[in-house]
Amino acid sequence: MSDAAAKDPLAIGLGALATGVGLGGATFTLAQGVVAILRDRVDAVYYPFFGDDLLAGLVAGVALAAIFGWRRSRAIDNIWQRGVIAVLAAVGAILVGFLAAPVDHFFGLAGMAVWLILSVAFGVLGSRWATKGSGL
Repeated sequence: MSDAAAKDPLAIGLGALATGVGLGGATFTLAQGVVAILRDRVDAVYYPFFGDDLLAGLVAGVALAAIFGWRRSRAIDNIWQRGVIAVLAAVGAILVGFLAAPVDHFFGLAGMAVWLILSVAFGVLGSRWATKGSGL
């Protein structure tokens, strides 16, 4: 079987997208969890502003999503398609991270931990799907 016949571009693309969304969203969710813990445990006099930590988590999540979306789709020859996958992974990671806020509101820190674990699991399964589709 030739190398081109072993590749499944749909599986590669969707797997790379899922990897970026899951792991990037998990990074943003982790940052929100850390800020929630700090908000509850540290006095506001010593730690007056939580926005910088959330912004750092958002930027890190978007960057990781784009990097994982780009790297996991390396078996796709079209650079344009790889770029679209990376951008969609970044947007999806932002959505997953923003959905962590209602989870925190309704279920607290335990819900955030479950959301984090589910996001990481989604990213790992997506990575396996992309690797399987690339024929490696």
